[in-house]
Amino acid sequence: MADNHVYKKIEVVGSSPKGSDDAIRNALAECSKSLHHLDWFEVTETRGHVVDGKVAHFQVTLKVGLRIESED
Repeated sequence: MADNHVYKKIEVVGSSPKGSDDAIRNALAECSKSLHHLDWFEVTETRGHVVDGKVAHFQVTLKVGLRIESED
């Protein structure tokens, strides 16, 4: 049954000086280098680093869903 999938969730933190969307993309790009079957993500936390009253860096915590490979 190809419609029944099992997933593992891991938590990662992406960062970027450009914005939260870029931080998400950075995290997923790095994860995809060593993890297979990435299927989805959810943002669980957004925070940033402030310097001189301005946002200097964005950090986004993600839960990433990895589909477990079936032996069928």
